[in-house]
Amino acid sequence: MVVNVDSQRTGGLPGPLGPFGADASPSFFDLLRRTAPAAVPAMLRGDPVRPELLDSLVEGTTVLALTFPNGVIIAGDRRATAGNFIARRDMRKVFPADRHSAVAISGAAGPAVEMARVFATELEHYEKVEGEQLSLEGKANKLAFMVRANMPLAMQGIVVVPLFAGYDIRAQRPSIFEYDPIGGRYESLDHAATGSGSIFARGTLKKGHQAVTDVDSGALLAVQALFDAAEEDSATGGPDRIRDQYPILAVIDADGYRELVRDAVVELVDHVIAARTE
Repeated sequence: MVVNVDSQRTGGLPGPLGPFGADASPSFFDLLRRTAPAAVPAMLRGDPVRPELLDSLVEGTTVLALTFPNGVIIAGDRRATAGNFIARRDMRKVFPADRHSAVAISGAAGPAVEMARVFATELEHYEKVEGEQLSLEGKANKLAFMVRANMPLAMQGIVVVPLFAGYDIRAQRPSIFEYDPIGGRYESLDHAATGSGSIFARGTLKKGHQAVTDVDSGALLAVQALFDAAEEDSATGGPDRIRDQYPILAVIDADGYRELVRDAVVELVDHVIAARTE
């Protein structure tokens, strides 16, 4: 089985940030607080939340990541829930952060998506100011800061728990970083999962990771883990053939970030279904 990927990649414009001057801060948040404090995202301001809004809070569910030799795969299902209801069947939970890293989100969907997008802007800003990419560990630390900044909302019940994965160009190895709701950061060198179905996905990843030898076997294990999570957790969505919705899988290695094309994901899903039907 050969996994096809599309060629879309992220990436800012490397090099010094001329328009902002030589003394520009490498932190986008510092710049934003100084020049446009009203534009600081609500998640970083800790604005109070009306309790009745929590009943309609849309939440993302299961996301996971696993390494393979010389790279990492990050994936997520497409379902979002609001209490007992399915709020969305086509939610994107995997976002490129820069050319060599990505964020997968779980928890409160709105703030989580906002966090992923602002995080990508932070990394792009740093690269333009400094003229080089931040190290993978430095990126993970910046995301931990953003999760800690969300603590006032987390204390009100709006919790965001991301999963960060990437390829470290300097160390020439992939890595995965998990977070807790108050910004604790934990590195994993093989696999990780977060969200409501993560306990079931972790079991599959733990049992199957030793057999991962390349991107194909890693992508297959990711789909198997999402299948197992969907079978046990009602908030995790399985492949939806009627609506043509399938999990999002992305590969990150020395060549950068790229997502598996739809047909490749469908082939993986068909393989899993055939094996379990037999």
